[in-house]
Amino acid sequence: MSLVVVVSGSPGAASRTQEVGIRVGDTLSGRGFEVQSINVRDLPAEDLLQARTESPALQQAVGLVERARGVVILTPVYKASYTGLLKAFLDLLPQLGLSGKVVLPLATGGTLAHVLAVDYALRPVLQSLGAQHVVGGLFLLDKWIERRPSGGIDLQSDAAERLDAVVADFTASLQRRDVTIS
Repeated sequence: MSLVVVVSGSPGAASRTQEVGIRVGDTLSGRGFEVQSINVRDLPAEDLLQARTESPALQQAVGLVERARGVVILTPVYKASYTGLLKAFLDLLPQLGLSGKVVLPLATGGTLAHVLAVDYALRPVLQSLGAQHVVGGLFLLDKWIERRPSGGIDLQSDAAERLDAVVADFTASLQRRDVTIS
């Protein structure tokens, strides 16, 4: 069973971005993948901001990424880019910390003006970290993500279909990679 790590760069504890990550993780678990999550906001802030790579919490998080075959990167978009919180975490990864991995970038935001943030801000960083394959990402408008009073989210049908399609592409890419390695 391949390990997939879902990394959320959302600074909010109850964010739509986080909920999308949970949904994607559940889908991947249902497809037979071992899924682990990293909520960057839960890492020790001082260690993260001072890049204390000897920190046990940071070593554990970076170690999860190192062991993963696939990585899902989630971020809300603020000021046309991914969060500084996510950037601080990505900066801790070794220069080729995503080497040999399939990566799925996902972003949420309040306006379609930020739709290109995935391709123009996040994708180059993921490529520079050596990702074997960065599948086509997805930007979801906040208004397409409805919170349920009991917890969880509902996506508008078009958004749900698009999310399912990129997760299916990610899954297929991971399965092709597993066949190549075997």
